[in-house]
Amino acid sequence: MMNQILTVCGILCVFFAVIGIFLPVLPTTPWLLLAAWLFYKGNPKMRVWLLNNKYLGPYINNYVRYKAIPLKSKIVSISLLWVTILISVFLVSMLWLRILLLCVALAVTIHLLMIKTLK
Repeated sequence: MMNQILTVCGILCVFFAVIGIFLPVLPTTPWLLLAAWLFYKGNPKMRVWLLNNKYLGPYINNYVRYKAIPLKSKIVSISLLWVTILISVFLVSMLWLRILLLCVALAVTIHLLMIKTLK
């Protein structure tokens, strides 16, 4: 029963990670790392699938092996983050929400910049 729960949670994490590829506020790599851990505990076959996946595997492998993110991923992530946040800031009329959105964008940007860059 526990293996099934861990597997379902892992699948949900993969789902959130894939959404995070397109929504820069939702980080991809942490969700994939959590999914890999959940699959490690609950369904090793799913973990192997995830690590060998053509599209998702490199996110995990680069981070686990090198503790780094490729420069292209950083540039794309930060650019998309700021474009979407700035659009949201202009569409929202409440000042406190604008400030909150900008603070979140700044925090995510700092976090991404603090992670080593894969060369």
